[in-house]
Amino acid sequence: MRIPTANGKRLFAWFIPLPEGIKNGPAVAVIHGWGGNAGHMLPFASLLHHEGYAVLLLDARNHGNSDDDSFSSMPRFAEDLEHGLDWLGRQPRIDPQRLYLLGHSVGAAAALLVASRRQDLAGVISIAAFAHPVEMMRRQMRSHHIPYLPIGWLVLRYIERTIKANFDDIAPCNTIRQGSCPVLLVHGEEDESVPLADARRIYANRLDDRVKLLLLPETGHDSREAISTHGESLLAFLRRSA
Repeated sequence: MRIPTANGKRLFAWFIPLPEGIKNGPAVAVIHGWGGNAGHMLPFASLLHHEGYAVLLLDARNHGNSDDDSFSSMPRFAEDLEHGLDWLGRQPRIDPQRLYLLGHSVGAAAALLVASRRQDLAGVISIAAFAHPVEMMRRQMRSHHIPYLPIGWLVLRYIERTIKANFDDIAPCNTIRQGSCPVLLVHGEEDESVPLADARRIYANRLDDRVKLLLLPETGHDSREAISTHGESLLAFLRRSA
């Protein structure tokens, strides 16, 4: 299926409706990480649907089967997620007061950004989110032996102008303080792409106990392989948030 966006681009998505017999039920919008697609998130769809949730699996722009656009960014992931949420809230049998987000990596950061702007979310599951985009990109620069001064600094300023967003304003370590819904931060203890310290930093900056932290032992950045072991913890969070 296709979901239109404000600039005329269309998002590809898979929609798994509520199980038969459920009326005014909950729904989860799910988004992948950088370079991923909706198919990578299918293990979450199975877990959620068996629990009685409708599931919308989105391809962000420039990913999967969605339309191409001029560039990709975490704020654009967030825009795409909001279009998916708005579409979900209009569907029959779905309770618009019981909408959840689940995102992985950049998609997780986008989910936290969306949650900081909306008051109609029932909860967010953030898997392997980075704490701050500047630190994430500086790690990438170091791995490619790119000096921060002057090249790296200039690159970051150019990206800010391109995406029309201040990095501090969209950083998960800051947006975590602005939302009002429950949040579950999930992170693999062996994540080499986004260090565990990022999850701890986001969690340490929380305002209150609506934010929880779930650490997955012996799990890397691609946390999907741990679903069969830790899926019940995700479902327990959703039940408490209902």
